[in-house]
Amino acid sequence: MKRINHDELYEHLCGFLKAKGVALEQGSYPNKVQKGCQLLADAINLSHAGLKRAKGEVDKKLDQMRQVIHEKTAPKPPPASPSPQSPPKAASAATATQPKKPRPSRKRQTRRSRAVRK
Repeated sequence: MKRINHDELYEHLCGFLKAKGVALEQGSYPNKVQKGCQLLADAINLSHAGLKRAKGEVDKKLDQMRQVIHEKTAPKPPPASPSPQSPPKAASAATATQPKKPRPSRKRQTRRSRAVRK
């Protein structure tokens, strides 16, 4: 948005009022209207500058928030795989040399087998 000049609003207001049949001539009333138009132009210009600055800050904070969310929700990298040249671990070597002993199997007794035994 372009900056509004102090006299620009007053000139547009005078043109609008002249089209409606009201002419502002020199005097105390037109001076106060002109002063009010200058204050309004300053307020518009300052609020626009403030909004522009606030938008920049909001955009910056939004980018930071997006970055944090991305870091928290990004998939974790796979764990580093051991290199093929590394020696085997001592614990796994000890268990690999001893064969597993078979467990004795137990038959479960059913009602019929219990009745037959009696």
